[in-house]
Amino acid sequence: MDAENVSLKEYPVWDAGVRIFHWVNLLSVLGLVAIGVVILNAKALGVSTEGKILLKTWHVYFGYIFVINLAWRLVWAFIGSQYARWKYIVPFGADYKAHMCQMLAARKQKKNIYFLAHNPLARLMVLLLFVLLTIQGVTGLVLAGTDVYMPPFGQAIAEWVSEDKAKVDDVKPYSKENINEASYKEMRALRKPIVETHEIVFYLLVLAIVLHIAGVVVSEIRERNGIVSAMVTGKKVFPEKPVDCD
Repeated sequence: MDAENVSLKEYPVWDAGVRIFHWVNLLSVLGLVAIGVVILNAKALGVSTEGKILLKTWHVYFGYIFVINLAWRLVWAFIGSQYARWKYIVPFGADYKAHMCQMLAARKQKKNIYFLAHNPLARLMVLLLFVLLTIQGVTGLVLAGTDVYMPPFGQAIAEWVSEDKAKVDDVKPYSKENINEASYKEMRALRKPIVETHEIVFYLLVLAIVLHIAGVVVSEIRERNGIVSAMVTGKKVFPEKPVDCD
């Protein structure tokens, strides 16, 4: 078909809640990754103890933005507009199976098939991203308390490791003042697997993001439906009605 003769129609898909989440998530993740890389290489970079505390504090601040934004998106998946909801996010259900079969059949015949929301393969990636982001958020909040004694668990952790509970405010990051050594070792033992999980998921998340971007680029080139601009305008364009459009 001659591309010049193709009539494109615009369809609304992503509401403001989805679009705001996407860009806030992108910026907060970039900030977290940048600071996290420096923290992981602090020794090689010659970062001082005070510098590490400052870096970890700002890492936590970015983490708060990240977690609040993610929590908002998880709630929005219940109350948002049609394509913001779980039905069009997770790769489960009869509709998903039918769409996957349609997509595989179309690919086998080398035909284009269009989806207004995420296509079936993209939904697998979206689920993976949500799982990894959630793990990072939860483990990050725990580490904020065990490392720099910041909320929501910092006060409880400080009380746990303090020698004199009446002077818990004297407990500071990287300081031995008012620290009970036995309790501190117990806390660090509890913290160790959480740190390992946070670091492993960090690398998995970076890999998943790279694959996600690659998938977006391939879809944009193949379908030319404005998948990138849709996160700004909320709309996509298609030469025919998408299969998941009611």
